[in-house]
Amino acid sequence: MSGEDMAYDATRITYLDGPEAVRRRPGMWVGSVGERGLHQLVFGAVDEAVNRILAIGGGSVDVTLTRDGGVQVWDDGTPTPFRAAEGFGNTGGDEGPGAEGPGLDERLTSFHARRGPDDRRTAFVGDFGVGLFVVNALSSRLTAETRDAGVRRVQEYAYGVAVAAPSTPEPATGTGTALAFWPDRGIFETTRCSFAVLAERLRQVAFLNPGLGISLTDERTAGAARSVRFRFPDGVRDFVAALDAESGPLVSSDVIGFARDDPRMAGSMQVALLWRGFGAERVLGFVNSLATPEGGTHLDGFRDGVTDAVAAIAGERGQLTTADSDPGAGLIGAGLTAVVSVCLDRPEILGATRGRLGNTAVRNCVREAVRECLREAFDERPELATEVVERVVRRV
Repeated sequence: MSGEDMAYDATRITYLDGPEAVRRRPGMWVGSVGERGLHQLVFGAVDEAVNRILAIGGGSVDVTLTRDGGVQVWDDGTPTPFRAAEGFGNTGGDEGPGAEGPGLDERLTSFHARRGPDDRRTAFVGDFGVGLFVVNALSSRLTAETRDAGVRRVQEYAYGVAVAAPSTPEPATGTGTALAFWPDRGIFETTRCSFAVLAERLRQVAFLNPGLGISLTDERTAGAARSVRFRFPDGVRDFVAALDAESGPLVSSDVIGFARDDPRMAGSMQVALLWRGFGAERVLGFVNSLATPEGGTHLDGFRDGVTDAVAAIAGERGQLTTADSDPGAGLIGAGLTAVVSVCLDRPEILGATRGRLGNTAVRNCVREAVRECLREAFDERPELATEVVERVVRRV
């Protein structure tokens, strides 16, 4: 190869902008062009709907898999206007209703238009933070509808580009936003979503956000549509109870749990746990509703707090020798089921797969809160304290 052939300068750079930049390399945005990437596309639309609901403190999101291969996501939150200058609704930022920010059309057609700053009120439904622009770019067709203040507006897109201006406003009842989109068959290996995969993730998100209701309906099957609806007023307490129910009869059915804000970590936490008499530890961690399978500071703090509380009460009872003074989380975790969910203003989610929480302040905050909560529980239920401590002393 000659030096001339190896030369590289600005003339060899291809600049991609708009939907084509996403469509050329879809795996960069949704992880793959297989079923997993297809689900991330759906979660990208659901993410927006969920966060509109969380911004107003409660409401519903309805997801429908339509007969013609489309996906419809409807929420009854305050919609973002098609154009920011229209001045109705809010953008999900800190400024509140009527605040300036990117309109819905901008967010569907621009890389640079975001819903607002991520903070502790933000839930991440998908793994890749897919925005509406990516959902639109990877769909052969998308229809956006908003209803607010007695007015209905609709706009249609094809392959990420508006095919016409928003429709003429017309009278309507209700408030909310509906996105209907058809994943591009020319990009995805399959456009048939798994009902089970979507339902499991939506169920998790409902557990982690007590003010939220989510439904999933499948109209693709012959005969009657199948549907599931999730709403869990007790949040992670309900989550732990559901996880434990999968394991069989309980030794103790009482779930220990609490929710707390802590300004030191610029966020809040929800924690729930229970012990049964047997089985392996099952502890799940989440940050802003995103699962953290690789752990992180929230789970480290949780295990520290559990160990502190058990060691303290065992020591007070004289049941630990000097050699046993640090019983270790391994023994304490036997038979333990727990969910640790933190919501942070500035989450530091580490790793290529966004699987580990890195915020250092979180560890000590969670540790203190768990230790205090467990000490109170042990004082109120001495039989539980005896059961857990004896497990450590017997090394079983």
